[in-house]
Amino acid sequence: MPKTLPFLVRARAPVRIDLAGGWTDVAEFCQETPGGVVNVALDLCSTVTIVTHATREDAGDRGWRLRHKLDDESVEIYSADFDLYLEAKRIAELEYDGNVDLVKAAIHEMNVPGGFTLITESTAPPGSASLGVSLLGALARYVGKPHVQSDIAELASSIERNRLGIRGGKQDHYASALGGLEFMEFRGSDVKPARLHVASNVLREIESNLVLIYTGKSRLSGDIHSRVLEAYESGKGPTRDAIEEMKEISRKMRDALLLGDLEPLGKLMSLNWDCQKALHPDVTNEQIDRLFEVARGAGATGGKACGAGGGGCLVFLSGPHDTHRLKQAFRKMEGIEVLRFRIDEQGLETWSPPGPENLIAG
Repeated sequence: MPKTLPFLVRARAPVRIDLAGGWTDVAEFCQETPGGVVNVALDLCSTVTIVTHATREDAGDRGWRLRHKLDDESVEIYSADFDLYLEAKRIAELEYDGNVDLVKAAIHEMNVPGGFTLITESTAPPGSASLGVSLLGALARYVGKPHVQSDIAELASSIERNRLGIRGGKQDHYASALGGLEFMEFRGSDVKPARLHVASNVLREIESNLVLIYTGKSRLSGDIHSRVLEAYESGKGPTRDAIEEMKEISRKMRDALLLGDLEPLGKLMSLNWDCQKALHPDVTNEQIDRLFEVARGAGATGGKACGAGGGGCLVFLSGPHDTHRLKQAFRKMEGIEVLRFRIDEQGLETWSPPGPENLIAG
């Protein structure tokens, strides 16, 4: 236990959308040839607040001070998004039971002492990896451990796989931790992220022409991942060819972006979507197919599902004069939410309120 603890710590991490190459970041799919993903972080964020349990003491002429409750080993967790509250007398009592298991796993992984309240809140759709990144960033700052963004990303991915048994790749965690427009290369479990340094007008134009919607249905990524992996390992059907083609599409998109050429992006996104659908029938469904029909009729030049598919978010690219038509078409559809966003170039951020009053005695 450090001699002083911050009274309050916050962290936030953005969500990401993959524009090309998603799936090729999964370790099993990038053993023989390297995977590649183009993704971009958005300011739809998961925020974590940690408040130390403390007592307020009279400090005479100096007013008052806060002192940590040394005998307090309790932990309180509140998920503001689901209005879910739970508490335990000590951290060892936090058991995985389907309720905020990711929060519990992060606390266990960081070996954090008790005596605090942790609050989570998100403007990102459910299931975003940004929550794990934000949790680890906040907990690392709380206990005074130096943290590097890429290390936080790696640890967030490890927690999902090893503690919670969640299948998937690493691009989500790295994009949330690093922010910005990135090309990431994957070979097995190794990740090589590279920021795509494009002109500011190129970045703003991408931001202006992207339309992101939430289908109202959480994606079933674990089930779909298992089915796609089974098809890939069997060597039957188009799954292997689709994975390899998406790797090539991501590199073509990377090259176009670096040249400031936005014209091919819509077509490349649609080619990527064709590959996604070839992975397994569950990647799409009747609702998603209908949304793509509406998008094409309203001027979209391309689009794809984010992540594994089957639900969750869809992203579309419109022509420069058609963004408003595309958004309006989706707003008329029941259960569809058009998400407002800006590109987030910071990635994971952690902070505490200013002033010495934020440190409390041990």
